[in-house]
Amino acid sequence: MADEPTESASPATPSPPAKRRRRASAKSDTPEPKVPAKKESTDEVRAPRRATLAVDRRRLLTLRRALDKKRPIFGRTAANRYWRIGRDGAWRRPRGLQSKQRRHYGYRSQIVSIGYRSPAAVRGLVPSGFRPIIVHTPKEIEGIDPATEAAIIARTVGTRRRLTLEETARKLGVHILNPIVKSEREA
Repeated sequence: MADEPTESASPATPSPPAKRRRRASAKSDTPEPKVPAKKESTDEVRAPRRATLAVDRRRLLTLRRALDKKRPIFGRTAANRYWRIGRDGAWRRPRGLQSKQRRHYGYRSQIVSIGYRSPAAVRGLVPSGFRPIIVHTPKEIEGIDPATEAAIIARTVGTRRRLTLEETARKLGVHILNPIVKSEREA
């Protein structure tokens, strides 16, 4: 009995709890199930994720993104005072004769002016470079150029017709900016 080591000696490192060890070993023992790759149908054309743009337009999109970060928040004069003014963030120009904001006093928020605009060539484009086109019918989707334009399904379109529009767009290779059905690639 004198040969047996005593357990009263302080252990160098504590061992992790038994439950964690069991779970970790269970994960490593079971192989991950292989999911067969889904074959895409031949009649569908894969919609592009980004628009095909010239180099100068791509550069202007990057510039617009940088300008958006520097642009101030345009607050209305009494937005902090009245809930009805500040809740929607809509801009209205101050027109009062004694308005400190109209007279550009430094402690007031900035006024919307033409110098804050984005470059004209990329104005109206979504961040991915597409020009958005609002569609209601499958015929309108057929008139869209998939390389530079993307479809936005109108809010008045019901679910049944929306699903047919999405299917038509998938077949034609048109990108939809507000889809109901997310593809495996987007999810």
